[in-house]
Amino acid sequence: MSTTAPAPARRDRTPWKAVIGGSIGNLVEWFDWFVYASFATYFAGAFFPKGNDTAQLLNTAGIFAVGFFMRPVGGWLLGRYADRRGRKAALTLTVTLMSASALLIAVAPTYDQVGYFGAAVLLVARLLQGVSVGGEYAASATYLTEASQPGRRGFVASFQYVSMTLGQLCGLGLLILLQRTMSDEALHSYGWRIPFLVGTAGAAVVFWLRRNLLETEVYEETGTAREHPGAAAERGTIRGLLAHRREFVLVMALTMGGTVAYYTYTTYLTKYLSNTAGMSKSDASLVSFCALFVFMLLQPAAGALSDRIGRRPLLIGFGIGSMLCTVPIMSTLAHTGTFGGALLLSLAALVIVTGYTSINAVVKAELFPTQVRALGVALPYALANALFGGTAEYVALWFKNAGAESGFYWYVSGCAAVSLVVYATMRETRDAVLTRGAAGPDRSTPAAATEKAGV
Repeated sequence: MSTTAPAPARRDRTPWKAVIGGSIGNLVEWFDWFVYASFATYFAGAFFPKGNDTAQLLNTAGIFAVGFFMRPVGGWLLGRYADRRGRKAALTLTVTLMSASALLIAVAPTYDQVGYFGAAVLLVARLLQGVSVGGEYAASATYLTEASQPGRRGFVASFQYVSMTLGQLCGLGLLILLQRTMSDEALHSYGWRIPFLVGTAGAAVVFWLRRNLLETEVYEETGTAREHPGAAAERGTIRGLLAHRREFVLVMALTMGGTVAYYTYTTYLTKYLSNTAGMSKSDASLVSFCALFVFMLLQPAAGALSDRIGRRPLLIGFGIGSMLCTVPIMSTLAHTGTFGGALLLSLAALVIVTGYTSINAVVKAELFPTQVRALGVALPYALANALFGGTAEYVALWFKNAGAESGFYWYVSGCAAVSLVVYATMRETRDAVLTRGAAGPDRSTPAAATEKAGV
């Protein structure tokens, strides 16, 4: 007679529910985050004295960058929360914070009404957004990675950037719609508030959806109840994370080139086409929309490719392409006034960036054990974004204001060169196993081993 205890019944986990649940919240998060950049040309004059248009954009870009400097705080707080309380709990909290910040921007008073107090409200809202997004990236990346089988992790995790890009597309699409249905004067006066109200409403819907998500089995398998007191106490802590110093530095270094390139060709591209290439705001927005739509479709294909050939080849391809092609692409874009030419060059740049965006989330999640995975993804990534991604637009405008805009092109190329060294020397992560026994760290065995996950 067998004495083996019956296996506990598994809850029904429909694979795509996890993907959609994690991604749709990410969509709203990044809609609110990117809509600030998309509509900045319209509300820059609302919060600062009238005068030099570039100076106004510098002020709004500075506040945009400040939001990035709150991302390490959000990465630490919400990464710790996700490792100690669960991925689902963190995902629900991040979208709540984002909803509140979007509402603040929607109702913020202007400079003509209350002076610089309106800019202060804008700053507080961006600080809240920074905290929220700092935790959202890691919680979403960790959730999508843990809720997938080893041979499909690259494909599934790529939907993080599908949802991020779709959020930006929704913002750009709304911008294009408003540009064609409202006068320029109306957009500058009150129309820019509309997307922030839309973001607030969307976040309320996502809050309900995320409350119905199931926790990942990888996280449940390593619950604190199964750990000895010392291990449980270090779950999601800086002390626990510092046991993985090499991985911490690795995440910062591999993020550096990718985040600068990503924000250059997404959030900054519309302004660049308008201010430098001389395109109309509506045409510049349409170029960005079309390029980003194709970029979004490329993410799952590239993620699936990484499941077959590994993560490093894609990262190395991005590093080489960004290092060698940024200067010629940006230089040519500056003198391309046609829609078709601008679109082709923008697409070429985003195809290169896909080598990073499609898999960077899964690579980072695969580097850390379960008990510090969310914090390990969140904090170093947020620090790198604060230093490089969040300041990319500000650095670009600073070079432009100084009359040396081409210096920014070389800056982007240099960041890619640094990350390329990391990509060429780092270990392959595709075969990492995310499950963990109660007595020790995650097992580093071939990916053919069985993982109890849903996709």
